Amino acid sequence: MRRSTRASRSSGNSRSKRLLAVVGTLVVFGGVVAVTQISSAQDRRTNKPRPAAGQCVEPSPGATAPTGGGSTSRTWQNGRWVRNHWGDGQQSVPECEDGKDGTVGTGTAIACPDVTAKLPQVPDRARAEVDRNLAQLQTQIAEADRRLAAEGNKGEAFIRSAILQPLAGKRRAVLDRITTAIDRVGPRPQGLAQLAECQVQPTNNTGGNNGGGTTPTTTPTTTPGGNNGGTAPGAGLGVLANDCDESRLQPHDGFQNGNRCVSTEFGEVGAAANNPSLLITQFPQQVGQNQAFTLRVSTRNLVRDRFLAAGQGGYYVESSLLNAQGLVRGHFHTACRMLDSLTAPPEPQEVPAFFVATEDGRGGAQPDEVTIQIPGLAESGTAQCSVWAGDGSHRLPMMERANQTPAFDSVRITVN
Repeated sequence: MRRSTRASRSSGNSRSKRLLAVVGTLVVFGGVVAVTQISSAQDRRTNKPRPAAGQCVEPSPGATAPTGGGSTSRTWQNGRWVRNHWGDGQQSVPECEDGKDGTVGTGTAIACPDVTAKLPQVPDRARAEVDRNLAQLQTQIAEADRRLAAEGNKGEAFIRSAILQPLAGKRRAVLDRITTAIDRVGPRPQGLAQLAECQVQPTNNTGGNNGGGTTPTTTPTTTPGGNNGGTAPGAGLGVLANDCDESRLQPHDGFQNGNRCVSTEFGEVGAAANNPSLLITQFPQQVGQNQAFTLRVSTRNLVRDRFLAAGQGGYYVESSLLNAQGLVRGHFHTACRMLDSLTAPPEPQEVPAFFVATEDGRGGAQPDEVTIQIPGLAESGTAQCSVWAGDGSHRLPMMERANQTPAFDSVRITVN
């Protein structure tokens, strides 16, 4: 807020001079100071102290894999290595500590062929037993990974004889049990025994299987307009850009056009317990063509009182806002689209058969329900009906943690 009094201008000039002096001092030492505006919502935000550089801290709840095997798992799927980052790359304290000790185990992981992708259609009567054994395979990999991290400095011969060979024997036994379980009630799966052998792969290979070689270390590209210090922002990777100053695209103008760069600030993000969630609580399994039906949607922590019409230039133009209780102000969307295939994702540009954005002035910390009236779908087939939260400017609300599930839900309905 600007003040018109001379005293306030003088005070502002003094603060500016002090700030410039601090910035000048930090630049000498290679520091970067980012000056941000803090909104009036500061009193309802909690600023957690940041850990010191190099300090290992406990990951967020749910950040590690369900098996307890670590933050990242790797599986061989369809000719490539696939990484699953639990908690978006957060690490447990032991993993973090292992990453600093310089042993052979650092930067490597046990990589095994993906068994699930090689299975035939599993009969329902065998599903429970097969799932239990698939979980056992993941537990075995996690145990081998832990031993690799602890004893990987003993050399390749030790890794082969003490880690990989015993792991292969355990996997053969589990694969035999899976084969027998399916064979009892359906066609016997072939070739599972060939998936027992595992190997050690470097974990810095993000581009897929490169034939067993290591991926050359690359230096982050310096991009004007972004934070390229390679320090804390960007988890040490360097931020490529955080505004549109150097973008080659046109500025976004609030209308629904692509190939634009959005400069609107993200805005306010609430505490984890206050982040929005929603669920489709009632829907039909099957409807006729052009038959009207309803969906019941329950939302939590979404105040449905803010909607800037996208068709009138309100798209991505307003930052996310919280109310006095720290809840997102916005609305939710409902859309139904017909699926051309159940084995391939749909074309993203297709216009849905039904769409509505709901803003009714209600919603809060306690769950409540809204009934969405759908007049009918003209095409027969499988419809995917989805609901998702939006802030006032139609973006999916932000969450405190990367491993929280966004506020969305989908169901499939047969139309015939």
